[in-house]
Amino acid sequence: MKHIFKKVSSVCTAFFCAAAITISGAGAVWAEEIDDTLKQTMIATSEGLTDTIIGLSDEDIEAYSQSGDDFTAQAMTSWTTNRDELGAKKEDQDDVGETEVTLDDDIYTVTVPMAFEKADANFVYTYDVATGAPTSITVDVQYSMAETLRRAGMNTLMGLGTVFIMLVFLSFVIYLFRFIPNPDNKKKKEAAAPAPAPVPVPAVVEEEVDDTELIAVIAAAIAASEGTTTDGFVVRSIRKVNRKKR
Repeated sequence: MKHIFKKVSSVCTAFFCAAAITISGAGAVWAEEIDDTLKQTMIATSEGLTDTIIGLSDEDIEAYSQSGDDFTAQAMTSWTTNRDELGAKKEDQDDVGETEVTLDDDIYTVTVPMAFEKADANFVYTYDVATGAPTSITVDVQYSMAETLRRAGMNTLMGLGTVFIMLVFLSFVIYLFRFIPNPDNKKKKEAAAPAPAPVPVPAVVEEEVDDTELIAVIAAAIAASEGTTTDGFVVRSIRKVNRKKR
């Protein structure tokens, strides 16, 4: 594995150095408008890099990813992320269009269109003005209108489904709140509850005592002490007198 990695790294380094030397040779005209020579140089370099990246095996990609070069690692990541969606490269590349070179804020951008079995893609390179070396690469998959609409529909359904699931979950959580006791509600219910009605206490009915004999005895004693008969007065009530002891 180390032997393969060293071999592939050497080839990659030599290729990038050659591309950088080729472009840097035209550095005098980079600050001006793009002339045909510089344009053709960038196109050839970008197309060569694209063909090299597409033709890499899994072992080569693994080796380049560990090379330590930022541009190389980015190129491997961009390609491996999208190559399953693209499929194999088509033999006929006549209908994809031509490679374009643009200048924006002193940054040269080269777009290389490529046709694959599943979808087309643009390999977009940016170049450093000072050194003439490529600094970044992105693989932009060009989906068809039908595929774009399908993806948009799937994203919409996933978004709506996620929102619906969250609403159901929140409704279930709110429903569970009713089973959690709330001390404040208990106090309010106790305060609002009416006081229990007093239990009526049955009145104590005093039994009437037949004092006829006692009245007759008392009346006779009073008559004897007064020296008269019981016909001269009538005893209507008898009351007990509480006498406190001295």
